Amino acid sequence: MAKKRIRATEEQATALGFEPNRSGKYRLDSEQEAELMQLKAMSGTPQQRAAHNLTEVDSVFSAAKDGKIMGIEEYCEHYGIKFEDVKSFKLITHTATPYYNIQSKGTLSDEMSSQNDVLSDFIENVKKYAPRYPKLARKTSKDGHLLVIDIADLHINKYASTDFAGDNYNSDIAVKRAIEGTQGLIDKASGFNIDKILFVVGNDVLNTDNVFKQTTKGTNQDTDLHWFKAFNIAKDCYVKCIELCLPVADVDVIHCSSNHALMSGSFLAVTLDAWFRNNKNITFNTSPKYRKYYKYGNSMLELEHGDKGKLANLPLIMAQEQPKMWSETKFRYALLHHFHHQDKTNWKSGKDYIGVNVTYLRSPSSADLWHYENHFINLVAVEAFVHSKDLGRVAQLTHYF
Repeated sequence: MAKKRIRATEEQATALGFEPNRSGKYRLDSEQEAELMQLKAMSGTPQQRAAHNLTEVDSVFSAAKDGKIMGIEEYCEHYGIKFEDVKSFKLITHTATPYYNIQSKGTLSDEMSSQNDVLSDFIENVKKYAPRYPKLARKTSKDGHLLVIDIADLHINKYASTDFAGDNYNSDIAVKRAIEGTQGLIDKASGFNIDKILFVVGNDVLNTDNVFKQTTKGTNQDTDLHWFKAFNIAKDCYVKCIELCLPVADVDVIHCSSNHALMSGSFLAVTLDAWFRNNKNITFNTSPKYRKYYKYGNSMLELEHGDKGKLANLPLIMAQEQPKMWSETKFRYALLHHFHHQDKTNWKSGKDYIGVNVTYLRSPSSADLWHYENHFINLVAVEAFVHSKDLGRVAQLTHYF
């Protein structure tokens, strides 16, 4: 009899006669699977137990009582549900018997736990097959420079055609521009003594965030690939770009979360971290925090996607969140994305002293149909910045397509 590998809690595994293991997955035959489903139903919410026609609660789980619809608090009290645990509810009346569809804290935490388990399993598998890179020896440099390479809003799995918009764009073009742009920026920076590279990932590297071809908040997108293929193409693209940087200098990778691909972009970042885990010349910051900070010599850098908050608040936020870094630096910069075109704003805290320079970066992504029709057309390019240890930003580099 064929067996399936199914997840179960330690209590459920013990009840089935298994010794609990670290993975939480067990090979079950059809009878054991049916028994597990019964155990899960018994430990579930009253709605879940009712759905399995168990005797502990009314099999219909009706919201009607004495010919009237119960209120949500009365309904919870009647069926033994903690009202304070209810996150959301909806009264269903189009069925023969009205009832409440309830989302409780328990069910939400179970869903999040399941998603985290899937991600953890995936990362552990990637780590097993992570390639080994030899450690590269670097010479200490007194006049070194930081090269910031920031491929903003690449939008892999975005589709545009000259039949409807102003330019052709798809996943193949996106990857080609990212790799060509990375090498082009490295070449343009060859006149500087680069001793560190800050490589920024995220910022809508993927165009969608679910199986329905939608962004994180559910906005429909024009796409050219299945989501899984797009994810793997993005992974291979970033691996290639980071490998292009390694012969030049050690690389610090920072991930910026974004509005098109909040989850998948984060998953991609931790996948890259697992891929390069054996490389001693690379560090990763894959924190889910919206704002990231980086210090190089006399420069303070703040990085975020740029779709939230008020721009005027940014200098004080930087000083409040990183007072030590603020006090130790003279030149301060914020790199923002999201709008696909370049813009600059300066705040002055005194005569001839710039407090914060905010730069919106250009994108290599061409306008899709919606952006084209709404006049959001950008000059496609990727950008990089060179920072001196003592004098802050000394060069801005642009690679056009």
